[in-house]
Parts: sequence; C-alpha cells; structure tokens
Amino acid sequence: MDFVIIGGDAAGMSAASRAKRNQPELNVMVLEKTTDVSYSACGMPYNIADEARDIEDLVVRKASVFVDKQGINVMTGHPVDQIDPNQKTVSGTSVDGKAFQRHYDKLLIATGASPVLPKIPGIDLPGVFPLKSLEDGRRVKAFLYDHNVRRVVIIGMGYIALEMCEAFYKRDIKVAMVKPREQFLPWMPEDMAAVIKSDLEEHDVHIHTGQAIEKIDYQNGVYHVVCRNMVLEGDMVLVAMGVRPNSQLAIQGALALGPNDAIAVDKFMNTSQKDILAAGDCADAFHVVTGQRAWVPLALRANRAGWAAADTVLGNPTEIEGIAGTAAFKVFDLQVARTGLTVEEAASAGFNPESVIIQSRSKAHAHPGSSTIWVHMVGDKTSGRLLGAQMVGREGTAHRINAVAVALQNQMTVSHFSQADLAYAPPFGPVWDPTLTAANQLVKKL
Repeated sequence: MDFVIIGGDAAGMSAASRAKRNQPELNVMVLEKTTDVSYSACGMPYNIADEARDIEDLVVRKASVFVDKQGINVMTGHPVDQIDPNQKTVSGTSVDGKAFQRHYDKLLIATGASPVLPKIPGIDLPGVFPLKSLEDGRRVKAFLYDHNVRRVVIIGMGYIALEMCEAFYKRDIKVAMVKPREQFLPWMPEDMAAVIKSDLEEHDVHIHTGQAIEKIDYQNGVYHVVCRNMVLEGDMVLVAMGVRPNSQLAIQGALALGPNDAIAVDKFMNTSQKDILAAGDCADAFHVVTGQRAWVPLALRANRAGWAAADTVLGNPTEIEGIAGTAAFKVFDLQVARTGLTVEEAASAGFNPESVIIQSRSKAHAHPGSSTIWVHMVGDKTSGRLLGAQMVGREGTAHRINAVAVALQNQMTVSHFSQADLAYAPPFGPVWDPTLTAANQLVKKL
C-alpha cells in the first residue's frame, strides 16, 4: 500500500513515523514543499532572543534521519499543487523545476497553516517578515545579525507577537505594536488584559490599537508603517496577525470544509473524500465543550491527529475526543493561559454564561516570594457546567490551567470541579488553589 503524506512537520511526520513503526513494510512517502521537516516552531521567539544560539537548534530531526533510520521516503522541495481523487494521484513541480506525480492508496493532507498577511503595499519589502516557518526564523535572525536593528514595528498582538516583544527586548531592540482592532486581547476580560498591557509598557513596548494599517514604505533606511492616524518607524517590521489553514488543495479536490475554511474531518481524521485524511493545523476538530466543529491550531493536537491518521490508515481507527483550546504563553515575567470558552464564545454557542474574576496568590500567604494570580472562570447558569477559564500570573499559571482543561474534557460542573482534591504545599500555592477559589465563587453566582 502507498501511503502519501503532504506536509512534513508535526502532523505529517508523526503520522509517517507511527505508520512505518507499526507496519514496516508500508510504503510511506512524505512530500514537503520546504527543505525542513520536524522542527520546533514554537521555540523560535526564544531562539531569536539569544543572538548566540543557532536557529538550527530548533530542528528536532532532519529529513535524512527519517530516510536512513526509518525507511520513510521524505522528498523535500516538492510542493503539491493538485490532487486527483478519481485517479488517486498528487502532482506538482519540485523546486528544481521538475514535474512529478505520485500514486496513493491512502493520502494524508498535513499542510499546516500560513501567516495572515494584510493586502497592503509594501508587505513584500525585504525587511518585512512573518514568523511561522523555520525559514522565516532564519530570515529574521539573519536580518538582525546583518543590520543594526534598534527599533521594530510589530503588526498584530497575538501569541507570537507578544512573545517576540520579549525576544526583541532581550536584544535591546525597542518595540511598537499596532493592530486594527480596538481591544488589546479580545478574548480576555479587560481587567486581566490590562495587567499584561501594563507589563508590556513597563518594558518600553508602545501599544497602538484601533489603527487601520494602510501601507509600509521604506525611505532613507527606515521602514514606515503608515496607519490612518499615525506613522510608526522601525528598522524592521514583523507581521504577526495570526494564521489561516492551508486548505487550498482540499478546495481544489472538492473536500468539505469546516470553520475558517479548515478541512472538515471526522474523529478518525477522515475527510469527506474516500481514502483522503487530514490532520494538523489545516484540519478542524470537535470542541469538547460545545461538541461543534472548531479550528484551533495547536501543537499537541497536530501530533495527536497525526497518530490517529496513521492508525486509521493501518486499519485500526482510533477516535480522538477533541480539543478544549488549551494554550499558554509567556510575556516577560507573566504567564498567560486559557482553556475552553470565553463568555462571548459561550453565549454564541447557546449557553447561558456567568463568570467571575478572582485574585489569589501563587504561594501560601506567609511563604516568601508569593505573587498575584488572576483567574477568570466561566460556567453555564442553566446546566451548571464549567465552560472555560483564563489565567494570568507570574508563576504557577501555565500548569494550573491543565486542571481546568481536564475538567472540561470530562464535562464537569463548576460545583463538581470545586470539590477536586488538588495538591497543596506552601511553596506551590494556598490551601485553596486559585482555580478552586474561582470555582467556589462561581458556584455562588450560578
């Protein structure tokens, strides 16, 4: 059997490795458009922050290792531009200009996502960069090395944008951030978002919201991000406005799409077309709270979905339950985490949401070094179900959110979660864990 995989990062290589390990005689081919497979994209801001670190440290495993040690036929520089479900072929033109066509018995689309780039003049200037692929990371780091970059303008205020503020700060580069929308972090209560915004401003990050961006130009060695009401100047521009799923092949192959035009898959990673599967950031998932399709591109889901796709191809379909949208990121000394639904998302999904915001401590009150933790917890007034949470703090936040994620996975009520037997010791938290304090307060409101 010929198992062809389009895309060689998290989902694609997880699927390839699992399939070959469980069925060594299987003919597994990976077609990857870039020269890179299996790397840690999430580590790029932290790598860029350290001028001495080699960007190649982020490579988990080179293509040659998959070929030599596992017998997987990895073909880099092979972008696929057409799928023919009737003939069961994929085709394209390699980077050296040679046309290719490959037959498949089973096909996995694992094409990931691409950065959202505004359609404005100057977006393709040499000093304007996205940061999604490892090649993007190479280009950014090389530009910083080759140029005397002292000011950067970041367009966007998502996870990568915020992480890159710290990366540039560590390299003594001043940052201005700009975005068209008015709200700084629209998925977080304003009081908690203000904590993050204040911390950024304390590190000399200038934040400009509600600014429509009209163009980027380059004059006299300076990049100008021209907005409707202002002009921001920098030696480089980073565009970090989020990503969109690479579902063009699915559209061309008449596959069904889900939210945000991600490829619609069932819980076994099958698409609407026989013998074609999809996994990773290009595919949707089912949300464990709403039960509805959702698109939240995250690393754990990509790897898990790659495994599930391989199992399905080998005739051992394994259902994966879905996602809660659990995420965490670091902004200077702050840890920011979220899981489940916001109040607005809960209302849109048909729930009757109620929420609380509490302030607690990261350690017992008499233990030295304690700091504030903010918790926003959301529940449903009709059923009592726990629906989601967001947290901000200087320590103990990123891992605490996992308890709420497990509760969401098991559809616990707020009351049930408030009875969870969580660990206590003075160096790690108060007797009443901050998540339990939030749950106790929310129970009263429900």
